[in-house]
Amino acid sequence: MSIPITKTIIKLHEEHHQLEDYQGGVPRWCNGCGDNAVLTAVQRLCRDEDLAPERTVFVSGIGCSSRFPHYMKTYGFHGIHGRAFPLAEGVKMARPDLHVFVNTGDGDCCSIGAAHWIHALRYNMNITVILHDNHVYGLTKKQASPTSPIGFKSNTTPRGAVLEALNPLTVTLGVSNVSFVAQGVDWMPELLYDIISKAFHHRGFSFVRIIQRCPEWLPKMFEPWLQDPGRTLLLTHENGLRPSADTSRIYRNQREHDPLNIHAAREIASLGDPIPVGILYQNPAVPCYEDLRGAGKPRTPDVIRAGLEAELDKVTIWPDQEPTLANAA
Repeated sequence: MSIPITKTIIKLHEEHHQLEDYQGGVPRWCNGCGDNAVLTAVQRLCRDEDLAPERTVFVSGIGCSSRFPHYMKTYGFHGIHGRAFPLAEGVKMARPDLHVFVNTGDGDCCSIGAAHWIHALRYNMNITVILHDNHVYGLTKKQASPTSPIGFKSNTTPRGAVLEALNPLTVTLGVSNVSFVAQGVDWMPELLYDIISKAFHHRGFSFVRIIQRCPEWLPKMFEPWLQDPGRTLLLTHENGLRPSADTSRIYRNQREHDPLNIHAAREIASLGDPIPVGILYQNPAVPCYEDLRGAGKPRTPDVIRAGLEAELDKVTIWPDQEPTLANAA
């Protein structure tokens, strides 16, 4: 793998970054939107891990949450609807030394981007993925999303949604090569930070679903869970979360869960009430696709040209050559 030029420069002083070094444009999300809590947690993580902004990339698709790269003072790629994963995978294959994050919504990931989501799980590339799940298409003004509950009345389901909501956790845990699955909620900032931190430190495809509020289109949906802490199930383990004493005093409904136990993880993932919060599954032994394929090899113009010409030669019919079945195909 080639060495990035930023790592070959002799630095005359130790470089440390402050929180403002990661704060990009002023967020345009609604007051009370869960995206604000996620942004705060991620910026804290970048500061605490002292991630170099020039070696950190945020990739997104389309939706409220997908404006995330605009608010990070790092590299970013605001892609098209449902295509955040292949973009992020391309970045990681070309530059495996970079810290790559994906921010996607329940519509962006679980609807138009569902096929990319499934195969990204199989590849298990070292990418930190945050699914912002507010159960509604917010940017396009209240349409039902794949995670909208039965009975939800929207512009596309005026009589109420008739299908059972898709559960991103159970879907993810059913895909081969899955290596990290967690769930957080936007109204528990301490644990939200801890979960994203655990995801970042996992080497592999870290999938974090964050249940979050939409104050514009679903303002009261999660009020019962905010009012009754007993309806939240904290997953604790020495290899998972260890809530603080203050958090434990409020959220007493806790369960010791070993993240290596995928069968228990699938059982927990199917719960909707209480909402499970914590690390459901983690398997560090799953290999990363970029390691298997030798990512980061130099791609000079000569190498690229030779590769293109080799492929074109397979279907080229030269003037002095009779067409054959092989080159005609």
